[in-house]
Amino acid sequence: MSNMRLYLRPGEKLYINGAVIRVDRKVSIELLNDVTFLLENHVMQAEDATTPVRQIYFVVQMMLMEPANTEKPMELFDSLVSSFEESLSHEALLQGVRSAAQDVHSGRTFNALKTLRNLFEVEDGILACESTPPAIETERLRA
Repeated sequence: MSNMRLYLRPGEKLYINGAVIRVDRKVSIELLNDVTFLLENHVMQAEDATTPVRQIYFVVQMMLMEPANTEKPMELFDSLVSSFEESLSHEALLQGVRSAAQDVHSGRTFNALKTLRNLFEVEDGILACESTPPAIETERLRA
């Protein structure tokens, strides 16, 4: 990464290399070297990790936010990815999660988060289709 400029609003948080920074006024920050960072609007709360991809995202996020403490989150990550691969046959999701896993194991956690975040919409679409009963079943329930 060469120079990168971030713009933050008052009260917004920025996570850089495990440190949490909160600004009290509108500010721009220029990052002059390679750092791992996460903007507050990309931080997922635990209660929002309600689907398999979001659970994987949450674990990767924890690794990014606490880089000195990644052993247990990595074990959980590997377990979640393995379970995901065994239980799902949707090719786009499988490829995305596998790509994210490669990034995590290569130390590119930020790239993994981007990949996983892009899978949210795909996963939501699949879950919406699964939760809608087929028309035949709906007709039989009405009879």
